[in-house]
Amino acid sequence: MGQMTAEQFAQRAFDLGLVTERELREAWAAFGRRDVPLEELVQYLVGRESLTNYQVDKILKGDKSGFFYGDYKVLYLVGAGTFARVFRAVHRETGHVVALKVLRRRYSDNPEQYEAFVREGRVGLTLRHPNIVPIYEVVSQGHTHYLVMEFVEGQNLRDFVKIRGRLSPEEATRLMCDIASGLQYAFEHGLTHRDLKMTNVLVSTEGRAKLVDFGLAAVDENIDDDLLTEFANPRTIDYAGLERATGVRKDDTRSDIYFAGCIYYHMLTGRPPLWETKDRIQRLSKQRFLDVPPIQKVLPELPSCVALVVNRAMSLDVNRRYQTPAAMLVDLKIAAKRLQEEAEKGSGTSGGAKEAIPLPKHTIMVVESNSRLQDLFRDQFKKAGFRVLLTSDPERAFERFQDDPTTAECLIVNAQQIGRPALEVFNWFAQDAKVQSIPAILLLDASQQSWKTEAITGPHRLVLQMPLTVRQLREAISQLLSQESASKSKPSAT
Repeated sequence: MGQMTAEQFAQRAFDLGLVTERELREAWAAFGRRDVPLEELVQYLVGRESLTNYQVDKILKGDKSGFFYGDYKVLYLVGAGTFARVFRAVHRETGHVVALKVLRRRYSDNPEQYEAFVREGRVGLTLRHPNIVPIYEVVSQGHTHYLVMEFVEGQNLRDFVKIRGRLSPEEATRLMCDIASGLQYAFEHGLTHRDLKMTNVLVSTEGRAKLVDFGLAAVDENIDDDLLTEFANPRTIDYAGLERATGVRKDDTRSDIYFAGCIYYHMLTGRPPLWETKDRIQRLSKQRFLDVPPIQKVLPELPSCVALVVNRAMSLDVNRRYQTPAAMLVDLKIAAKRLQEEAEKGSGTSGGAKEAIPLPKHTIMVVESNSRLQDLFRDQFKKAGFRVLLTSDPERAFERFQDDPTTAECLIVNAQQIGRPALEVFNWFAQDAKVQSIPAILLLDASQQSWKTEAITGPHRLVLQMPLTVRQLREAISQLLSQESASKSKPSAT
């Protein structure tokens, strides 16, 4: 961590407004001295959630800006595109977590670029729908331009499919219903998306699809079509290619429907229907759209009710394509119902709607502050059939169980970055009559093994050392849950 001392680091963090005097006093008191190794101070402050690893890296690099935008403190970088970067941030007063979409510096001094960005944000301000990520504020001051948006716990659809592989027709259809619903709401408000693609669909941890980056129709309304090959904004090129091939104007909702069909195709097959290229001339070529392999050839076993929706949405004859997202949504709901009926028939159930899409057997709550590990836990446990709830705040996890002890059937608390608060909350569960029967696992790294003696353990309460494979952790959870199930099924003594 360089030549910086712990005291110098603490002073910089304080001067930048990232930690308070009280937090530093508590840190020095915990160590009993100030001449501690920098690594230990950093681990303590990150574990207490006074700082994040992203903030630590910026401090060590000597950065003095980019920590705050207005009333919001940046926690992590969560995504970076050509034009903007997206951060997870928290309001300094309320603690409300948001996403900040910040225009890159190289565009911030260009009035055409930043005014287009601001217009795009203002379009989003008007949209409020469960399947559209809301924009709360649009800020444009001096050289700084950013949007304050809902932070969606989850990942974009492209990454979701990359991890999961191709989705079942049931799951793909459910997500497409969400997408079409969001598009229809925008259409009813006179808006098209203009940049519908896998990375502009977010899938929340609850499994809901949400659209981001509305507003390009308004942004691009003054762009000359003849200049598209020269235009610096690559987000409109695919739409321009389609619209040139089909002869429709650029604010036609049927173009959004075509690219919604592309998303459906990609989810079902695990691969994009349009061959991918960075060459703008090729992206404008009609041949690219003519070369799409029919989905029935790629997936001969695909139910016809699903193939019908894909083919109609992606028809190059715009008059045969769905004319509105609502029309597409009707057929998607019919397909979802037929898939459900077929699943029920195949499983021999009658009227068992819940059997259509297999539901996770158990719900687990994971307390983890590292966003990458959150993604790992979520993806791996979902694959294993668990429903996964995530939080970075151990106290919040305890409060949720206090409000509803059935929140989850097992608790996992990873102390690696959270530190002692993880141990404390693990013990709170053991001492509270309302939640003490809930199976729980505390994860400690090698440097925290001395805490094991402080942890309240038992038959359904384990302490495990990291690193640990997902399989080992999964087996430990299954063992605890099977013990819990067996104890509940035992007849009580009379």
